[in-house]
Amino acid sequence: MSARHLRAALLLAAVPSAAATAAVVLRASHLKFYADRHRIEITAQPRPGCPRCHGEGGWWTGGAFPEMEACGCWSDRREIRIRLLPVPAWDEPPF
Repeated sequence: MSARHLRAALLLAAVPSAAATAAVVLRASHLKFYADRHRIEITAQPRPGCPRCHGEGGWWTGGAFPEMEACGCWSDRREIRIRLLPVPAWDEPPF
């Protein structure tokens, strides 16, 4: 086995373990990880032990038309989105 093949084999073996480790770390830090061939997204999730929202992510404000007010335990955190492949254009509308 040449050095080039050995490096490729080691890289292919390391990628799944690195992805699994990243998923465990993201879950422990209350982040949601989503990946497909078009994008990679890392978004914040409500903390289960938050004293204000109790893990619900927010609360409903009163009135005739109630709206949900987001809790700062997740809404003030940044969202990371990386585009990988462009999404194909539609030939006609979906409806």
